[in-house]
Amino acid sequence: MSYLDRVRTCALFDPADYRPFRVDGIEVGLVSHDFAAVLAPMTDVFSVGVDTVALAAELPTDSDARTRAVNAALKPLAEQGLLHGWRDEDYVVAVKPGAPALFRMERAAVPKFGLIAAGIHVNGIVRSGDGLKMWVGRRALDKATSPGKLDQLVGGGQHAGASVFETLLKESAEEADINADLAGRAMPVGAITYRTEREEGLRRDVLYVFDLELPPDFTPRNTDGEISEFYLWPIEQVIETVRETDAFKFNCALVVIDFLIRHGLIGPAEPDYLDLVHGLRSLHTGVEVPQ
Repeated sequence: MSYLDRVRTCALFDPADYRPFRVDGIEVGLVSHDFAAVLAPMTDVFSVGVDTVALAAELPTDSDARTRAVNAALKPLAEQGLLHGWRDEDYVVAVKPGAPALFRMERAAVPKFGLIAAGIHVNGIVRSGDGLKMWVGRRALDKATSPGKLDQLVGGGQHAGASVFETLLKESAEEADINADLAGRAMPVGAITYRTEREEGLRRDVLYVFDLELPPDFTPRNTDGEISEFYLWPIEQVIETVRETDAFKFNCALVVIDFLIRHGLIGPAEPDYLDLVHGLRSLHTGVEVPQ
């Protein structure tokens, strides 16, 4: 195994297997041909054509009305086992994070529509006479995605109506019992993007990454049941684990690799260095650089 194997895991995608999902004529997602067939009978909510999926023309243009209609149509799919991990938690449907919301959709359905979703990940680090260490969490076995895999100290999705900073504070409190004053010291250090096929659907994600230096006497405590235990590992153990195994959740491995690059622990001498740097930001988010 290698670092590049971890990046390639987040780049599994064949465009031929998908068709655009459009709202008001704007492409906001990608739907597999198989799932489009599931949606086809729902003619009062979805319009499924030969090469596209859209909202039905008869639906109101009001965002809240669309949200209610779409979620009501999709809820039976969860009851049939076609959508996993229904949370009654909405994500924004938009061209990219920060763009105007067209409507909202239940989180569990987002990968089925290939929507771009955002979240935050926090590297919790400790510097002492023993060298650099990183807090690592193990995901609970009842998690809907990647149960039992290793994770960052804090990580979570950005639900509708919450800013990135609000998400940081919320997830820090819930996942590691970090108070707002301490969590507010987390430094934003960039974003990771990827597009990959998973069991739950097509993940097109933007991860806002933060580094948070913690005092040596800090001990995290999970309060929402999503993390079963925490470990404070020497950075050498983190490096070996992410390089030699798939113990980290697929996207958490990318966050670790990004940390190692930014802190000079993976450098240009690494044979796959440029592939790693490019692979950490592989999803086009609609941002155009002025000429």
